[in-house]
Amino acid sequence: MRIFGGLDTVWMVVMFDLPTETKLDRKRYARFRKMLLDDGFMMLQFSVYGRHCPSEENANVHEKRVIMSLPEKGNVRILRVTEKQYARMQTFYGKRPRKTEEPPLQLSFF
Repeated sequence: MRIFGGLDTVWMVVMFDLPTETKLDRKRYARFRKMLLDDGFMMLQFSVYGRHCPSEENANVHEKRVIMSLPEKGNVRILRVTEKQYARMQTFYGKRPRKTEEPPLQLSFF
């Protein structure tokens, strides 16, 4: 059941390469990853996390949280795509196709 039309809802994808050479680097990596999980992101792949946002305004809030938590070093990319664009993503586990993550269901009072 789709509640949203897919145009207003957004998937935010955070991709990162962070150094893990020193103990401090690994601590910063773990802290950033934990912040993403605590903020509702799910791991799509190693160092690639995604989160469904019901609106652009909500995506702005989560984007600001990611930016506020950026580690000192490393490369972080934030990508927004509409739900329709995200649904077109093809996912494979080995050569076998795998179902792409579904957005969470929202409560509806109508």
